[in-house]
Amino acid sequence: LLIFAVPRLTLLHGQDKTLEETLKELSKDAAQAYVSPIVSGFGANLNSGWFHRAPSATMFGLDLEFGIVVMGTFFKDEHKKFSTSGVFQFDSSEAANLTNYIKTDPTFNPYNASQRDALQRAVINAIRGNNFTVGISGATVIGERTDTVRASFGGRSFTVTDPNSGLSRVVNVPSSLVPLGIGGISDDPLPALPLLSPQLSIGTFFGTQLTLRYVPKIKVDNFGEITYIGFGIQHNPGVWFGDILPLELSASFFTQTLEAGSVFKSKATAFGVNASKRLGWGFLNLTPYAGFLVESSSMNFTYDYTLDTPTGKVPQKIEFELTGENKTRVTAGLSIKVLIVNINADYSWAKYNSA
Repeated sequence: LLIFAVPRLTLLHGQDKTLEETLKELSKDAAQAYVSPIVSGFGANLNSGWFHRAPSATMFGLDLEFGIVVMGTFFKDEHKKFSTSGVFQFDSSEAANLTNYIKTDPTFNPYNASQRDALQRAVINAIRGNNFTVGISGATVIGERTDTVRASFGGRSFTVTDPNSGLSRVVNVPSSLVPLGIGGISDDPLPALPLLSPQLSIGTFFGTQLTLRYVPKIKVDNFGEITYIGFGIQHNPGVWFGDILPLELSASFFTQTLEAGSVFKSKATAFGVNASKRLGWGFLNLTPYAGFLVESSSMNFTYDYTLDTPTGKVPQKIEFELTGENKTRVTAGLSIKVLIVNINADYSWAKYNSA
């Protein structure tokens, strides 16, 4: 019942990787910048689609509604690339990329090919598994597949024991851009992050309507078990003051949590006011509606990162939390009801716009 825009990441060589597998190849600083757009995207989606009218100002009434809500949060070009600096550890293949110049550089004459290979391996061992402050740039998770993420190595001197002579030797490794083999998720960058959920609403008790979203554990291909639960409440204060307004008005609160296996957990909360005005009859009507919400969202990531050290593979547990950029939103929409079927659409203006 959930549609994810990021279940699989296609690398430049054509192989598919899950988001968890991709994160395992990124250090903490790089991973934070890489996934940043989907944090705000999921947060904006989770806070969308909760209302299409205010509950009526009645003490008791039976108003039961079940449906499917489809949300989409839109991305801008600035969300499809990132550039940051941070701590990074090069693995064996990336260290080999940095040191391949040793094979042809005349500085290492008169070494033959096997002697140069031995020296290169010594320098690789000095590089891999150690912390370096580098620039990291390229596509975010929602960027272009061909825009590979690159680490900018600023150059450094390493003192190693030359395996050919047994003597200490300083090797100057020049600056270089190292491709990490990770790009965005598609040939064409995603215009929006979609999400879909079932939704149940019941009212009206003392002018109050309750809304529930729930998805039990479901298996998403190579992504883990997905669970989602959300709860909302709307209250029309007009139930206490009588029919003094020309429209229905309500105060609202919504909160929800979405988990994807052991990779991430997303939380979102919104509260505010919304209003609506029914035009027509109970079985055939148009209802324009609008709302203002104060919102927040966050996403916790947890994954295993493996350091490639000269003494072997060393697993590390990486954990971090990112906060969504949306703080407030203004929503406007239109609802159409024919008999027992209701269809509505709305648009929300915020840091990340959504529909």
